[in-house]
Amino acid sequence: MIVVFGSINLDMIFAMEDLPLAGQTLLARSLDLHPGGKGANQAVAAARDGATVTMVGAVGGDGLKETALSGLRGAGVDLSRVAVTDRATGTAAVCTDAAGRNQIVVAGGANLQARADQVEDALLSSGTTLIVQMESDPGETAALILRARRLGARVILNLAPAAPLPLPVLKSVDILVVNEDEAAWLAGDLGCAGDAASLRSLLGGTVIRTLGGDGVEWSSVDGSAVEGSGRQPAPTVAVRDTTGAGDCFVGVLAAELDRGRPLAAAIRRAACAASLSCTRAGGQASLPAAAETDGALGGLAVA
Repeated sequence: MIVVFGSINLDMIFAMEDLPLAGQTLLARSLDLHPGGKGANQAVAAARDGATVTMVGAVGGDGLKETALSGLRGAGVDLSRVAVTDRATGTAAVCTDAAGRNQIVVAGGANLQARADQVEDALLSSGTTLIVQMESDPGETAALILRARRLGARVILNLAPAAPLPLPVLKSVDILVVNEDEAAWLAGDLGCAGDAASLRSLLGGTVIRTLGGDGVEWSSVDGSAVEGSGRQPAPTVAVRDTTGAGDCFVGVLAAELDRGRPLAAAIRRAACAASLSCTRAGGQASLPAAAETDGALGGLAVA
């Protein structure tokens, strides 16, 4: 099973012709409200890809809560470990332009009150994959990573948004997923090069670096020529909105690994699903079902 500890947000999506510059006011073409948050997005992506998923996080007891939780409910994610707090539900303002680029501002709100002890030890066995990101309290995230490692769960850290964690915590992660900007930030913090192989050499676990339209590169723990490292090109698609593509990648990666598939196969499926999500507007609304990803992978195999 998959346990996701992370953020649950209400996303306000502003459709723009151009992204605003500093000090500039622009009129949006439209505003849509959607469930979001990196944690929730990744949980929904994994559930839609067929995994059994438990979400652990926090929301406010306000009018934003039900919309923020609606995507998780619709995907069949277990919400029994989501706390209701006295802070506002996390909120994100997302501006997207005609080219599919985005700017995102997040107010953490209740997400910062999610606690590691909401995840009991029994959930962190060797049969569990734990996914964490960096939109919750970093101390709680670090504590959960260390406990999960001790209890035998597989730990996937999506270091997004980029923020510091102690080196022993980073070295306790089985799989680190970063995009180009996050990899560059981490490399600067650690004093090494920002490619996947250099980060893996320092941290010891598998490192996956997503490269947008250029695909994915990875370097695994054993460093073997076949499964240990490689690159996966991204399928060519008509990009409409990149919001949530990285979360889609992480969720589907975890779902495929949870099924016992090899790393390279999981990366290929996750890259395909993420590309599909870029052809649709929104965060959770863009996440493909397993059958859609199956069909797209079949088309790639024929090509």
